[in-house]
Amino acid sequence: MLLNNFIMVLRSNFYITFFLIFTICKFQSQTELSNLPTESLSKAITAAINEDDFVFKSSRILNGHSPEVIQKKTLLMKIDHRFGDIGGASGGIQNLYGLDNSADIRIGLDYGITDRLNIGIGRSKGTGAPYRSLLDGFVKYQITNQFTSKIPLTIAGILSTSYTYMTASSDISKVSNFPKWQHRFSYSSQLLISRKFGERWSLNLAPTLVHRNYVASNDVNTLFALGSAVRFKVNNRIALLAEYYHAFSDKSYRTDFTNSMSVAMEFNTYGHIFTVLFTNAQGLGETQFIPYTFDKWLKGQFRLGFCIERNFNFNN
Repeated sequence: MLLNNFIMVLRSNFYITFFLIFTICKFQSQTELSNLPTESLSKAITAAINEDDFVFKSSRILNGHSPEVIQKKTLLMKIDHRFGDIGGASGGIQNLYGLDNSADIRIGLDYGITDRLNIGIGRSKGTGAPYRSLLDGFVKYQITNQFTSKIPLTIAGILSTSYTYMTASSDISKVSNFPKWQHRFSYSSQLLISRKFGERWSLNLAPTLVHRNYVASNDVNTLFALGSAVRFKVNNRIALLAEYYHAFSDKSYRTDFTNSMSVAMEFNTYGHIFTVLFTNAQGLGETQFIPYTFDKWLKGQFRLGFCIERNFNFNN
């Protein structure tokens, strides 16, 4: 009975769950370092701090991917969470500025097949606008690396898909009615082009094509978007990031939609990367946050979110 009550508390207060996960990961990373001999510990800390051969520290920037890949035989676990609106009609003190609500949650696993080729899977709660219960997967290949090739760019290509297994709506006017099983699928393809300027600035461009098999009458199946992002390294442990995706379409369509914009602070520890962000996007994954962002920053319709990721290396 006591265990059941504890589980119910964790489910209803996700930020408590997050705090426990963050504390465990922090303790684990410190324990791993403390078990090393003094000389090995010094080398490990130096390697962690001085590792600058990357354009973006993580394989994802904020909502979207970066051109970075994880090494061969490395498993990355990633937890994303988006709270509710800070302001606007759905925000304010009654909802503790969005902390009482959960817009979306995703738990994902990425794996390095080679030092250039990665695959990944994930499961999202879904925002309900229009989908819930989402599974996603991707394949990413890094074509060039700024630090190991003659081309001064890091370039990667990525193909991803998502599938919703939510119960179909009985309302035939809704997208979630799913007349055919193929209507549950969405796809995206991206070319990620990045460059690091000096020791502090990194830029990324991400031409993106999103295709959904079934859309509403005021929407289009295939949508082109251009993503952009910037990273500024404050010091060896902290960086500032901003990301924006602009979706292009006929002005007579998609009149209720807007574009995703996010800002964040990234904390790099010895064991994991922790990112705190503010964004107007609710959904997670390119097939969700690019076509299904409705909220506007100027109306207070943006939310706090976080991402925590941890690498497990199986090379040794």
